[in-house]
Amino acid sequence: MADIQLEIEGPEAVIATEELLSISGISGTWAPAVEGHQREGVLITIATIVAITTGTITIAEKIYQWYQKSRQTSPSPTIEKAMLIGRNGNRILLKNATVEQIRQILDE
Repeated sequence: MADIQLEIEGPEAVIATEELLSISGISGTWAPAVEGHQREGVLITIATIVAITTGTITIAEKIYQWYQKSRQTSPSPTIEKAMLIGRNGNRILLKNATVEQIRQILDE
C-alpha cells in the first residue's frame, strides 16, 4: 500500500511541512522535491504520511486547519500551494478543499 503524500510549495515550505508532521495523530517524513521542479525563491517539499493514529475525520480537520493557518500568515503566506495525494493517486489542491474532500482522499 502506498503512503499518503502532500506536496507543499512556498517560501517557507520546510517550516510548514514540519508543522504538518508535528500534528498529533500524524506520523511521517519529508524531503525536498527534486531540484528541477523548484522556482527561484520558492521551496517545494514532499511530506509522506506513513501512519494516521486517530480517525481520518479528525486528521482531515487538522490538515484543513493547518492549511488555512499557513495561508493566512502575515505579512505573507507560509505556503503558496499544497496538494494532497492519496494512496490510490487521487489528488486534491487544499486551496478549495473541504474537510470532507480531504477525508475522502485519506480514506481511499
